[in-house]
Amino acid sequence: MNETSPVSGSSLNGAKIGYDIHEILKILPHRYPLLLIDRVLELKRKEKIVAIKNVTINEPFFNGHFPGLPIMPGVLIVEAIAQAGGALLLTEVEDRSDKVMVFTGIERAKFRKPVSPGDQLRLEVELKGWREVPGMTAAKMQGYAFVGDKKVAEAIVSCQLIHSSRGRGSSDGGSE
Repeated sequence: MNETSPVSGSSLNGAKIGYDIHEILKILPHRYPLLLIDRVLELKRKEKIVAIKNVTINEPFFNGHFPGLPIMPGVLIVEAIAQAGGALLLTEVEDRSDKVMVFTGIERAKFRKPVSPGDQLRLEVELKGWREVPGMTAAKMQGYAFVGDKKVAEAIVSCQLIHSSRGRGSSDGGSE
């Protein structure tokens, strides 16, 4: 994909292959400070996504992790992998405004190099399994995080699509 071309106009055989931040905000429910992808460079439906997270010193977690030695927490790198995977999966869901993709598992997480302010995290996530039965959609994905050509982290993440009202309690007003 030509990096200078607008993402919203990118297509391959009529299929969208990239998203800018405005389009990501329409897909993912996450917002600042927990929206951890800035751009989607490539998306192959039900196969693979490549996304970018620009890491800046303004990230709120750098205030405490660690003062004088800012390092992006590994758990947030895994979250960024999951959000990229969520963007891949939620593009397949027609009624996604009523749904949220939640973690159901993290396996084989490995952190190889620290991620610091000024780094650009490239997230590559590949769908390994997709299961859909009435009332339930689940997926398993293998994700890798790179800075430049160096692999900095990897994990297998499992997730499930749930209705966004689940877990918010009763709406009948009668609970005390």
